[in-house]
Amino acid sequence: MTQILQPQPIFLKDYQSPDYLIPRVNLEFNLDSEQTIVRSNLSLKRNQNTPENAPLVLNGGDKLLLVEVKLNGLKLEPNNYKITESNLIIPDVPQAFTLEITTKINPAANQSGSGLYQSNGNFCTQMEPEGFRRVTFFLDRPDVMSIYTTKIIGDKNTLPILLSNGNLSAEGDLEGGLHYATWQDPFPKPCYLFALVAGNLGVVRDSFVTKSGREIAIAIYVDPGNETRCQHAINSLKKAMKWDEDVFNLEYDLDQFMIVAVNDFNAGAMENKGLNIFNASLVLADPQTATDDNFLRIESVVAHEFFHNWTGNRVTCRDWFQLTLKEGLTVFRDQLFSADLNSPAVQRIHEAKFIKIVQFAEDSGPNSHPIRPQSYIEINNFYTSTVYDKGSEVIRMIQTLIGPKLFAAGIAKYFELYDGQAVTTEDFLNAMHLASGLDFTQFQRWYDQAGTPICAVELVFDQEQATCELIVEQSCPPTPGQEEKLPFYFPLSIGLLAPDGSEIPLVLSNQSLGTTTNLVIKEQKQRFLWTEVKEKPVPSLLRNFSAPVKLQYDYTLEELLHLLSYDTDLVTRYEAAQRLTHQAISSLENDSEVAVDVEKIVTAFAGLIGDSSLDAAFRAEVLTMPPLSAIVESMNPIDYERADRGREALITILAKGTYETLVKTFGELLPSLEGAYSIQPEVMGKRALKNTILGYLTRIDQDFFDLTFSQLVKATNMTDEYAALRILVNYESEKTQEGLRLWQEKWHDEPLVMNKWFQAQASSRLASVSMVTVLANNPYFDKYNPNKLRVLYRSFASNPLAFHKVNGEGYQLIANKMIEIDSYNSNIAANLATCFYQYQKLDSVRKELMRNNLTRIVNSEGISPGVYEIISKTLGDK
Repeated sequence: MTQILQPQPIFLKDYQSPDYLIPRVNLEFNLDSEQTIVRSNLSLKRNQNTPENAPLVLNGGDKLLLVEVKLNGLKLEPNNYKITESNLIIPDVPQAFTLEITTKINPAANQSGSGLYQSNGNFCTQMEPEGFRRVTFFLDRPDVMSIYTTKIIGDKNTLPILLSNGNLSAEGDLEGGLHYATWQDPFPKPCYLFALVAGNLGVVRDSFVTKSGREIAIAIYVDPGNETRCQHAINSLKKAMKWDEDVFNLEYDLDQFMIVAVNDFNAGAMENKGLNIFNASLVLADPQTATDDNFLRIESVVAHEFFHNWTGNRVTCRDWFQLTLKEGLTVFRDQLFSADLNSPAVQRIHEAKFIKIVQFAEDSGPNSHPIRPQSYIEINNFYTSTVYDKGSEVIRMIQTLIGPKLFAAGIAKYFELYDGQAVTTEDFLNAMHLASGLDFTQFQRWYDQAGTPICAVELVFDQEQATCELIVEQSCPPTPGQEEKLPFYFPLSIGLLAPDGSEIPLVLSNQSLGTTTNLVIKEQKQRFLWTEVKEKPVPSLLRNFSAPVKLQYDYTLEELLHLLSYDTDLVTRYEAAQRLTHQAISSLENDSEVAVDVEKIVTAFAGLIGDSSLDAAFRAEVLTMPPLSAIVESMNPIDYERADRGREALITILAKGTYETLVKTFGELLPSLEGAYSIQPEVMGKRALKNTILGYLTRIDQDFFDLTFSQLVKATNMTDEYAALRILVNYESEKTQEGLRLWQEKWHDEPLVMNKWFQAQASSRLASVSMVTVLANNPYFDKYNPNKLRVLYRSFASNPLAFHKVNGEGYQLIANKMIEIDSYNSNIAANLATCFYQYQKLDSVRKELMRNNLTRIVNSEGISPGVYEIISKTLGDK
């Protein structure tokens, strides 16, 4: 067994402050595709309490060639330092000194998407979390914050654009057709926020005037020819800049803000100070090539990365265990922003749905971890839904508990205390405590305990006393390394509905609390007695998804139908629809006769579909069936085929039972969608409802199948065109094949649009290993492009019917691809590894087949620590 198969974990409890600090960094990059020379001039000083004899240990390695080291201007001979696989060690250094390091790297050969690499001939960087050590030897950790000056030298013809962090301080021509640009960033930052971009790029410019009257220059750099697709990103950025000023009184601090869109990027985007680098899919948009979802996603991610300027850059995390400090907080801020710009209820439904489908599954799997992990082998593995999205929910609970005004005051206190520092989650909670007076000691458990709490509620109604008692009991199942859990502290938002559908005023201990209130749950079991309740109510629980918990309440069918008809909180109304859907699927899974219950559900859904007083986007969400991953959550062992039978049967029953309403609503929507394309929330909602209805009608009416094909061919916007493709790929039909052929013929020169083509097929009901193999050999597929790898292999592995075929060929395909991809991009390979999380819940046949492939992966020579960590935990070896 090779050493790489036993990498050692890093523990939060072992954190120690750095032995040395680097107040100033001067960098010079002499760019060349295969031999880039990097010269770093570092001003270092020994940290307080560091012993005088402590060696200087710098991170580096991974194809990093050391050319020269100078200490205080004197060249060090090889016997004055030591180079290991991952470090440069200088044993004898003074208290304060300068260090000049020259390294040589090969960006063209770097396929990892980390460090300095090339995309379409352009140079770009990704330093988070530990990419800087691929460029030069450095203290590559977030608590070492420095002032950076960066000089970039490159060929003026092939690299006319030279960008880095901060403000441009000098530029000019050099001999030999070269030119240079010098950038100075006045704000201290950790090296993970360093960025460099150089290449032949088009640019779109704009400006924003801050509330204090400063004019900020805005620039978005893209591949030439894509300039016309930047306006939505610019508009989103300017809205975010204004919103941050209005809501949190946070004004942008540099003279310019730049975004660069690149085609090869492992993540969505990166918040480097003043120079955000984006995956092109999250910048470029026009109606012909981007869907409504793309427009919304761009708006959200542009805002997210901009908001990081304060929550992540001006105040950063002390160590990578504190990742949720910046990510959870910034996700919450971009969610507030999106809610203000769009439908708040539908936005919240999307957030809650994602948590329940993705994060809850992560919480119950073999790699379950708190939002602040206690240990890791590979930090890239903790860029997870738990850290980001559950982390956001934890921040939201703080705002719910103390109120928006005190929360804003807490944010202000946070920057007052910690601006320019690298801090911990305790520091954030301290700022919230100082602003609100609330003791967050128990609340801290959300940061340190893994798993999803279960919130069980019982209602006891006493008609004689006109009282209604809610009994709330919380628990949390064991997770790896945490068998016992202490009670969590969270808000449970509730309301009570009368038999006539009206909201019952809430009176608790003679105090009137309106019709919605937040109960503070902090004990294992609590009781709340409501008075002046004359008729038995239907409780509306966990309104607005007030906490990331699993709600257990024994609703009857009639109570769920009541909530679906009358609840004023659209999030709990949506949840009632989901519960009804699950009940119906459960009754149909075994091909049993259609029950009366299902007929009642169909009637209720028909009424909702045709209710034009409801937001069209909300109706589309209700009509969207839950994915198989959500349906099988409570199964052990999992039976995807059985769940699929029930799901498919319900879709057909709903389509037939609501046919007239569907056709009528579809016809009513069409006139309002004629004319120019619009991304107004109301219009996007109508498009979503229209296309959702089309999916139902297509399966039972040939005329609508033909209409779907016609929509694919004649659509004037990508939303409708892609919706039609997603429907057609689920049918074996000549028109499906013709549609796929026409799509490739039309869009083969548009990589982002072709990604949709690959993804639609890999996600379809007809997907198979042979289909994926054919797609991988398509001339427009690039096995080194992270986006292509995701849309094909990740989509297939997230397609339960295809991936979990009982012959195990899906497991073998993904295992083979993981081993192959891991050799050049371990980040993408580790992301694929999470598709095996269901291993422990599978039936014995599939479990054995998956185990064989997982064992093969973990025993592969040279497997990366990131893949090893996930697979070994999945197998139960760690």
